[in-house]
Amino acid sequence: MGLRSEFTVGIVDTTFARVDMARFAIEEVRSLRPSARIMRLTVPGIKNTPYGAKKLIDAGCEGVLVLGWVGPTTVDKISYAVASMGLVMLQLQTGIPIVDVTVHEDEAQHHRELVSVAEDRTRKHTKNLILLLSGDLSEHAGMGLRQGRRDVGPL
Repeated sequence: MGLRSEFTVGIVDTTFARVDMARFAIEEVRSLRPSARIMRLTVPGIKNTPYGAKKLIDAGCEGVLVLGWVGPTTVDKISYAVASMGLVMLQLQTGIPIVDVTVHEDEAQHHRELVSVAEDRTRKHTKNLILLLSGDLSEHAGMGLRQGRRDVGPL
């Protein structure tokens, strides 16, 4: 596929989030690809993430992690759906992979579990982006991998 061995990763996060997911993403990028350049942009909320991703792509990022946090209300979920569609459109228009790493506040009962979901999902999706940019995910196809929870394995 001719993918470059070195690249710039963009990270978009929000002030709305209740966990600093970017910290996990930065640690993971540095662990997996120490020579990768990292650019980070923090935006207010989920609906601003397409703007953030576009700014980072325009600045030269070859891949972008979008770290979103969705509140429990219907308005929050609609806002996420709108933002997600914007990210998909941006990905198609630019040809740059955008990995949406979203935590929904109502997917865990306790704060400790929500932090665990956020960290696990962020780290695993960061690895996914690194593999997309530097290699191939094919060896992981059909393996029942999960982000945010324990893998379920293949059937």
